Amino acid sequence: MKTTTQNKTRAIANENTQAIVELHKVGATVVGITSLLIGGWAVACMTAGVIASGGPLALATEYIKAIVG
Repeated sequence: MKTTTQNKTRAIANENTQAIVELHKVGATVVGITSLLIGGWAVACMTAGVIASGGPLALATEYIKAIVG
């Protein structure tokens, strides 16, 4: 009888562990997708800045002018 109880307890613990693992996988996927979206937005903004300023060197000089005033 004790063996049956122990097996049931282990089975429940394994099911809970599986659920936690799946939740961690979903969480990691959400964080990964979010970081990809933010990274893509950053690349798009930098590209637009380079195009609007006339090139990478012009972007750097305009940035320094904006900081210095």
